[in-house]
Amino acid sequence: MKRVLLILPNAFELLEAATFIDVLGWANHYGEVPIETVTAGLRAELSGTFGGLRMQADQLLGDLVSRDFDALALPGGFEAFGFFEEAYDDLVLQMLRDFDESGKLVASICVGALPLGKSGILKGKKAVTYHRMGETRREQLAEFGAEVVDAEVVCDGNKITSTSPASAIEVAFELLAQLTTKKNAEKIRYLMGF
Repeated sequence: MKRVLLILPNAFELLEAATFIDVLGWANHYGEVPIETVTAGLRAELSGTFGGLRMQADQLLGDLVSRDFDALALPGGFEAFGFFEEAYDDLVLQMLRDFDESGKLVASICVGALPLGKSGILKGKKAVTYHRMGETRREQLAEFGAEVVDAEVVCDGNKITSTSPASAIEVAFELLAQLTTKKNAEKIRYLMGF
């Protein structure tokens, strides 16, 4: 069994979080390796961007340790709704460092790359983040020491970053391929109609 920790800071992007949950859920049911996805936040009740969804976290992030998981996934979110207040919390940043130090997979979508950058795990690594409304987010990522490249999805070592909600499905399938096998990810992609 593989276990994925899905960190959901306040104001997480609904589509991005749901993509991880759905792809990994399909893989758990139809794939070659069982996968458990555990949602975690700094609070028990989680709220997505735009207030369109509230959900209960499976666990509080402070009660978890990286050694119990094989990979970490982090969707982006909206600053105007408070995403970075929790995404930049010391518990989140330390968990990112713990996963990276163990060589475990860390996948992010859109501005989810910025907490990776702030944690220090993207220093000297190729990465990408949101870029559709100016260069502010890319500049922030570069200030954290990342080598910002021009691509939709970037893999550098054990880290996966991407540009926007539109890239979410590719990140989820890449995470699945690296967590299990490329053949398994291709099977799930086919079954899901992608």
